[in-house]
Amino acid sequence: MKEIFVQSIYIFLLSFVIVYIITPKIIKVVIHKSLMDQPNNRSSHINATPNLGGIAIYIALIFSFYFIEPVDKYNVLNTLIPGLTILFIIGLKDDLVVLSPITKLFAEIIASSFITFHEKFSIENLHGFLGIDHIPVYISIPLEILVLITIINAYNLIDGLDGLASTIGVIIFSTFGVLFYITHEYYMLLLSVVLVASLLAFLRFNFSKNKKIFLGDTGSLIIGFMIGVMTLRFLSLSYLELNKLPFKIQNIPLVALTILIFPIFDLTRIIIIRLWNKKSPFQPDRNHTHHLLIDYLKLSHYKISLLIGTLNILLILSFSQLLTIYNQYIILLFYFIILFTFNSYLFHISANEKCEILKNKIFIFFKKNKTI
Repeated sequence: MKEIFVQSIYIFLLSFVIVYIITPKIIKVVIHKSLMDQPNNRSSHINATPNLGGIAIYIALIFSFYFIEPVDKYNVLNTLIPGLTILFIIGLKDDLVVLSPITKLFAEIIASSFITFHEKFSIENLHGFLGIDHIPVYISIPLEILVLITIINAYNLIDGLDGLASTIGVIIFSTFGVLFYITHEYYMLLLSVVLVASLLAFLRFNFSKNKKIFLGDTGSLIIGFMIGVMTLRFLSLSYLELNKLPFKIQNIPLVALTILIFPIFDLTRIIIIRLWNKKSPFQPDRNHTHHLLIDYLKLSHYKISLLIGTLNILLILSFSQLLTIYNQYIILLFYFIILFTFNSYLFHISANEKCEILKNKIFIFFKKNKTI
C-alpha cells in the first residue's frame, strides 16, 4: 500500500511537469504555423486560439507507461497503445483539416475493438441489474464497443468551454482512482493519477488569457477513450473485487453512470433535441448544457466550469451514499426526478433566450421601418 502511494506521488509529479513544460512549446509552434482554432457561430470564444493541447496529454501518457509497466500484471499496455494512437492521429487530423463524423465514428469503433477483446475489459455479468446476470459473448462485445464510443463522444461534446472538459475529467478520473485503490486495481489507479495530473497542468493554460490553448479533438478523443477504458474495467471487475466496495452489488452499473452523469446527460439531451427537430444527431448546435448556462447566466467560462464541476461532485457524493442503501429501482427514480428537474430548467432558460432574440428582432424591424 505504501509503495503504491509513493509511486502515485512520483507519477503525479512526472505527468504534471511533462504537460506543464510541453504545453507552452506546443502553443508557440501552433501560433507560428497559424494552426489555430477559428471562432464560428457556435464558439464560446471570440479570438483564434491554439487547439492541439491533447498532444501534451498523449505524450504524458506514453511516458507514464514506462514507469507504471511493472504494475501491469494483465498486459493492458499492449491493448491501450493501438487504440490511443488511432484516436490521437484521427483527433490531430480533425483539428487540422476537419473530418466527417462517420470517419471519426469508424476510427472510434476500430480503437475500441482493441480493448473489447481483452479479457479484463469484458463485461460478463451485471450482477442482477435490471434482472440481468450473465451476458453471452455475442452480446457483451457489441455492448462494450457501444459503451466506449458513447463515452468518447459524450466527453468530446462537453469540450466547448474553457476548463469544462478538463474539470469534469479530473472529477471522473479521481473518482475512478479511489474505486480502483479500494479494489486493489493498482495499474488502473496509476493511470487515473497520470490523467488527473495531466489535466490539472493543462487547466493552467486552458484558463490563461495570454497562453490559452484548447484540448481539441486530439485531447478530447483520447481522454474520452481513457474514461471509457476505466468504465469497462470497473464494470468487468469480479464479484469478489466489487464486494470490497460499499455499494449494493446490483447497483454497480448505476455507480458507473453516476460517475459519468454530466457527459451522458448532455449527450442524451442533445441527441433527443436534434432528432425532435428532425436534424442529424451529428449536426452541431448551441443546445449543450454549458452553452445554455453561459448564455443565460452571463458568467465567465471559469465560473460556469466551476459551477458544473461542483454540481457533478455533489451528485456523485449524494448518489454514492444512496447506492449503498437503496435498490436500483429507487435510485433510478431519484435519477429521473433530478435529471427531469434540471432538464426542465434548461428548457426554460432556452425558451427565455429565444424570446429575447425574437423581441430584439421585432424591435430592430420596427426601428428600421420607423426610420424609413
